[in-house]
Amino acid sequence: MTSDNGRQSDSVSRRMFLLASGAGATTALAGCTGGSDNNTTTADGSDGGTTEGSTDTTQGSDETAQQDTGSMDTSMLSAEGSSTVYPISNKGSSYWNSNAPPSDGEYWGSSSEGTVPGWSEIKTDKRLADYFAGLFGFEATGKQANPPFPTTVGLSHSGTGCKSVRDGLVDIGNSSGPITAELGISDKKAKENYVDHVVGRDGQPVVVSKDIWDAGVQKLTAEQVKKIYQNEITNWSEVGGPDKEIYCVGRAEGSGTDTAFRLNMLGDAEAPMPGVDTRKGQNQQVKTVVQQNEGAIAYMALAFTGKQVKPIAIEFNGTTYKPDKNASHTIFDSDYPLNRDLHMYTKKTDETPSGTDKREAAFINMFLTTFGQKVFVEDNNYIPLPTKDIEKEKSKLPDMA
Repeated sequence: MTSDNGRQSDSVSRRMFLLASGAGATTALAGCTGGSDNNTTTADGSDGGTTEGSTDTTQGSDETAQQDTGSMDTSMLSAEGSSTVYPISNKGSSYWNSNAPPSDGEYWGSSSEGTVPGWSEIKTDKRLADYFAGLFGFEATGKQANPPFPTTVGLSHSGTGCKSVRDGLVDIGNSSGPITAELGISDKKAKENYVDHVVGRDGQPVVVSKDIWDAGVQKLTAEQVKKIYQNEITNWSEVGGPDKEIYCVGRAEGSGTDTAFRLNMLGDAEAPMPGVDTRKGQNQQVKTVVQQNEGAIAYMALAFTGKQVKPIAIEFNGTTYKPDKNASHTIFDSDYPLNRDLHMYTKKTDETPSGTDKREAAFINMFLTTFGQKVFVEDNNYIPLPTKDIEKEKSKLPDMA
């Protein structure tokens, strides 16, 4: 096997994904991927084609986007990073920017057809963004597609998200790996400089292509997976499958999915994986490669699995974790060894010593509700936080107005 270790670029300019359309802005996708891949990804996770030399329409984005109403900063809130966290963050941004009225039961509030999850706890006559921003002192606009402040989410990977928030290029760095591993810093330095907002969890699966699943390889031991990625097992016949060479797919180095996999499966965030045949910068790209190649194995985010890319059961120290919520031990369990937190990092600055300003708090708090956990986390096939963890995360936010 050969290894394609295309590294990601160290940072992403904020100008690549900020939009000039103001409060009605929709998400801009800055596809920063590994190797030669430069695909953007649409809101539903499908490939949106190649974008090169994207036009900067935000002339002086930091200057022109800044709009203060009294003491409240209403400039655009920017997030960037992990393709694993992206489905959560981007869907939240989309809902926020639409600022739907409570009469719109499909997205927000109650309707004659039913109620949105968590609505019974909220009960407001305000529009969606007006309500969540209002909790932190922002004035409601009362207008469709015109929230108190707009949001935008860029798509790359965890390493870029963490570096971008470190360098002040974005407000929120999305990451599916710990910032300590992504930036190579100590726990102490991370706590001194950043606030880690956990918004959900991913039961990171190992997947195989449909031909391998159909041939009966629906379970592997952790040791077998390790040996495949370390190039010690190269044919499916060695693990009870067909006589077919293993096509080993990995995420780009620097992605949170790659960091978490090496850390949790191999015991070291920098453990070598000489068995990898190709690396891809985004989960959607990994999914496509597994769909298009026989004999494939990969690790990816749970939200991107499906009929053609099937999660397998993995046995760790005698306990088998299945991709079945009704099993006694599942990949959705908190004790599943590949289970990982999904992070939104904010940075402590002289202006915001607490590490989270009012805009960031208003947006992040939306995910830390019954509504947010259901619509943005669970509906994207991720694992909602238990109540005690939600309360812990809420305590990291500044006081509400």
